[in-house]
Amino acid sequence: MARRRFFVPEIRRGVAELTGLDAEHLVRVLRAEAGQIYELSDNQNLYLAQIDTARKSLVSFRILEKLEPPIPTVHVSLCAALFKFDRFEWLVEKATELGVAVIQPFEAIRTERGLAQAAAKRLSRWQKIAVEASQQSRRVYLPVIEPAVRFANALETPGDVRLLLDENPDVPPLLPLLPAQRALADRVVLFLGPEGGWTDEERERAIQAGWSSCSLAKNVLRAETAAIAALAVIQAAWSGAAS
Repeated sequence: MARRRFFVPEIRRGVAELTGLDAEHLVRVLRAEAGQIYELSDNQNLYLAQIDTARKSLVSFRILEKLEPPIPTVHVSLCAALFKFDRFEWLVEKATELGVAVIQPFEAIRTERGLAQAAAKRLSRWQKIAVEASQQSRRVYLPVIEPAVRFANALETPGDVRLLLDENPDVPPLLPLLPAQRALADRVVLFLGPEGGWTDEERERAIQAGWSSCSLAKNVLRAETAAIAALAVIQAAWSGAAS
């Protein structure tokens, strides 16, 4: 059975600590105690560590050794139009599990009024969800969740493969648009619209900016479903790519 993995703020002189609610969860829920061994990431490297102290407000670890990082995966950014926050939180969790590197929320024309302004207050919660999902899925690096921006700013996101996810069934499917030669150094960007879909103006601007419009199915998918499906396809398509 794989060891549990946790993210720590830093490792200093061979020691790492978890405090507050993180420590309480480890002690009360997972029954952590001195002598147990876990894997730790400081978002830069992966370590094997042993608990020295375990109490409600503090869990301290002694680093035993530095571990080899796993084989890297393709860098995927998700530019996601804001939608209802309960579903957006689900998107953050599942996208993190599927290895997304960056989540860039943005305000589309059909984004519900007030969500962009409220998003600033939600950023820390999204980051916390990403940490928990990263630990569960045994990631070494946390995804970056950017503050929300306007559509025009998100449109400028650079990438080697830039895909506009579109509910229009007449656009080409995603798979044929992927490059035949793939490398882990590639940067893939997915552009996800809001609940009400893209406007004609947004589609035109995106295509003019070099995005390739694609679909995932004949059925109209919820925004979060489309994102998860596309991320799974991308990760599978690049799974055997050269480093």
